[in-house]
Amino acid sequence: MRVLHTSDWHVGRMFHGRDLLTDQEAVLGGLADLVVDERIDVVVVAGDLYDRAVPAGEAVSACTRILDRIRAAGARLVITPGNHDSAPRLGAFAGFAAAGGLHLRTRVAELDRPVVLADEHGPVALYGIPYLEPEPARQSLGIDAAGHAGVLTEAMRRVRADLAGRDAATRSVVLAHAFVTGGAPSASERTISVGGVEQVSSAVFEGVDYVALGHLHGPQRLAEHLRYSGSPLGYSFSEARHRKSVWLVDLDAHGLAGVERRELPVPRPLATVSGTLSSLLREPAHDGLVDMYLSVELTDRVRPTDALRRLQERFPHAVHLDWRPAGTVAASMRYTSSARGRTDHEVACDFVEDCRGSSPSEGEQALLREALAAVANEEKAELARQRGNAAA
Repeated sequence: MRVLHTSDWHVGRMFHGRDLLTDQEAVLGGLADLVVDERIDVVVVAGDLYDRAVPAGEAVSACTRILDRIRAAGARLVITPGNHDSAPRLGAFAGFAAAGGLHLRTRVAELDRPVVLADEHGPVALYGIPYLEPEPARQSLGIDAAGHAGVLTEAMRRVRADLAGRDAATRSVVLAHAFVTGGAPSASERTISVGGVEQVSSAVFEGVDYVALGHLHGPQRLAEHLRYSGSPLGYSFSEARHRKSVWLVDLDAHGLAGVERRELPVPRPLATVSGTLSSLLREPAHDGLVDMYLSVELTDRVRPTDALRRLQERFPHAVHLDWRPAGTVAASMRYTSSARGRTDHEVACDFVEDCRGSSPSEGEQALLREALAAVANEEKAELARQRGNAAA
């Protein structure tokens, strides 16, 4: 049997205000071609099918089209929810969907009830462990153990117990959405730490042939049988160097026979660039960045006015901007020490200078005085009203 391991689709996600649905549908819909070309039997999604618990209608429609294409290509699907999904919503009509080859494993109490498929070597049991919020999962499982490690340990104990009661020829695949120790995170994952440590040991997942992990967005191998597929697109600039991909997992009569990597197309690459506004707008060396999603770090001594709009005239996909003046060091806690003994006007002028790298003009200083005076007058009026109410 050949399994295509994917995860973290995050259908409906925005990227710094840009709609990614078209890119997501292009990349994920293209998995159908991979199903045909590589003779895939089953596609698994290890959590975070959607980006939100209540996805927009457009995201649901796009996801439905993607799943339809994959199913029409001949593969069955097994999906389990991640921390971004709503397990009850994702699992609605799961019984009806299974009849059409879409298996939704969303119930904590049923995590040891696998989807059982068969090939020429016998049965393959695919267990879907939904994202386990520690306290609700502890109650559902009826255990005293706490934290991610505790509930996942119990989940895998139940999986192994079920597997032990099956035919000896049964091969096993586990889908799990978790942060396993040794994995490398990126900036786009939402933390799954709730009142404790979020990481779990890889030893928790011993005793099965392959573990298809989800949650971390970079593709990575923790062990031959223990891997993250990562997200299909980059969802933060920390992922600019990722080679987005999926894993092709082969199972033979004896278990895991091999794993191969297939890279995914990149609709629009991510890049970061640093420099002064004038150099970024003029230098030919930056021509290759025009069609990329761009994060810009401006190094001008004085903060340029309307910088992002001006950058977008050359780089239409510039979506993020930081201003870090060259040769300066952030003045941590400066106002805590420097405000003492100074007027509000002096502090406000310093704030403006720190924000943009130049002192306020005389006209701006006059506006600051007017604003501070208006606040002072309002405070005096409010104090007078309070005293009048107290006297009454």
